[in-house]
Amino acid sequence: MAGHSKWSKIKRKKAVNDAKRGAQFTKLIREITVAAREGGGNPDFNPRLRLAVDTAKAASMPLDNIERAIKKGTGELEGVNYEEITYEGYGPNGIALFIETLTDNQNRTVADLRHTLGKHNGSLGTSGSVAWQFERKGQVFLDAATHSEDAVLEAALEAGGEDVARDGDEFVVTTDATSFHTVQDGLREAGLTISEAELTMIPTNEVAVEGKDAEKLLRLLDALDDLDDVQKVHTNADIDETALAEA
Repeated sequence: MAGHSKWSKIKRKKAVNDAKRGAQFTKLIREITVAAREGGGNPDFNPRLRLAVDTAKAASMPLDNIERAIKKGTGELEGVNYEEITYEGYGPNGIALFIETLTDNQNRTVADLRHTLGKHNGSLGTSGSVAWQFERKGQVFLDAATHSEDAVLEAALEAGGEDVARDGDEFVVTTDATSFHTVQDGLREAGLTISEAELTMIPTNEVAVEGKDAEKLLRLLDALDDLDDVQKVHTNADIDETALAEA
């Protein structure tokens, strides 16, 4: 199985600064609202909402913001009706892109995506053009400085995890999407502390991207991520670590 997205890793680190944090809050509020609309306002009975709330808390979002977003989703407060739409496309040199959006204006979203992709030597593709290159998986991150590999591996496999890998200063537990929450519960029951968790699209095969090509791709991914309607961008690129360090 391919490793977890290096773009995902650098994006999580970038979210620490205030400008990125504000944009992250906007995206998280949309996700909480839609999750509550689709599955109800109780995280105990709504796995998607539980994940969204946990992610928001990990990002230090105030509890009042979380509660308001839930109430907008359940209809207790007036809110915007967001639609979930995925788009597929290509970056420089044909790198595959799978883009998840939440939007209240599809025409605006498409226009923004076309403009951003075109500006960075990319293009939108047709439905199904790249989706076959990705699999929906859960990934759970744990601090390698405070957990032993043996403890993480044992707990993850016992809970039904598919894979455990060391990536720099963290362990990454990969799960099937359907067992994502079960594995998290198992890790916590084993006394382990989860740093972060997400449902993501993992490429079945990665394409190495280095040097100037990597820098161009990172600029595109960053620009896409800055679009208000874009929730997540997934790529099959194995981005050179040197380019990541300079991003």
